[in-house]
Amino acid sequence: MNKTNIFKLIRAIEQLNNDNIVRFTRAFPYPLGISQILVLSELRVEGPRKQVELAEPLGYTKGAMTSIATKLVDLGLAERLYNESDRRTIQLKITTAGINALSEAQKIGQEVFMKHFEILSEEEINQYLLIQEKLIKGIQDRKKDNRA
Repeated sequence: MNKTNIFKLIRAIEQLNNDNIVRFTRAFPYPLGISQILVLSELRVEGPRKQVELAEPLGYTKGAMTSIATKLVDLGLAERLYNESDRRTIQLKITTAGINALSEAQKIGQEVFMKHFEILSEEEINQYLLIQEKLIKGIQDRKKDNRA
């Protein structure tokens, strides 16, 4: 493995990611970062969840999840649901405004990425996709190995 090329690749990935974040942040009308958007996405897909149930799969600490949830609730993008039989059990639920914000984030995110990828040929996109899928499989395999 050529370490020089690996470091060049890491730097290129960082530059692409930074540019994506800057472009997305400029275009997105909500004061949210990727963490809050990921939580909204998880809530939309999985339905109402306890904060601890959200923190683990997204890789956030309980403290970070509390901060994220508070911001989403304060903006009206999520709401807290209290269990009548056990008031200590609180779930977070995405609101209609949260669904709209998430849809807008996805639309802007796609536009940002499309700008980057429009310079690639169909063959280059297919090669890039194969590489990304291989990297993701490696991540998933390592997660499985760590649980075993």
